[in-house]
Order: sequence, then C-alpha cells, then structure tokens
Amino acid sequence: MKDYIEKRAEEVARYIVKSNATVRETAKRFGISKSTVHKDITERLIKINPPLAGEARKVLEINKSERHIRGGMATREKYLHRL
Repeated sequence: MKDYIEKRAEEVARYIVKSNATVRETAKRFGISKSTVHKDITERLIKINPPLAGEARKVLEINKSERHIRGGMATREKYLHRL
C-alpha cells in the first residue's frame, strides 16, 4: 500500500475519533468520497493500526445507529422553516 494512502487512513480515523464526525462530514473535510472514507476505516486501517481502527469503527457504528434520528430532525427543520 502506498505511503500517502496509509497516512490518509490514519488522519481520517483520528479526525473521526476526535470530532465524532460522520462519513459525509469526513469525506467533505478531506476532499475524498464517502466510499474511500469507509474503505480506509474498515479495510486499510485494520492492517495499519488496529486499535485506532477499532475506535473509529465504534464512532461510525454510533453514527449509523443515530442516522435515522438526524434524518427526521432535518425533515422537521425543513418543514418548520416553510411556515
């Protein structure tokens, strides 16, 4: 694996753990796709830094479990602003 990919994977994971960021937020921040963020965390980082991969994975699992709530809140805000 290329060095810059390994560095990016670690940076992405540290950002997610530090800021509890979602995949979308992280992708936007680093200028990469959501798929790349996901692949960095779930596949690449496990080979590079397993403890960090575990921490980042926990944050992503929490975000995944809460996403339906965030979606509902966004819809609510949308309709409240229309009135």
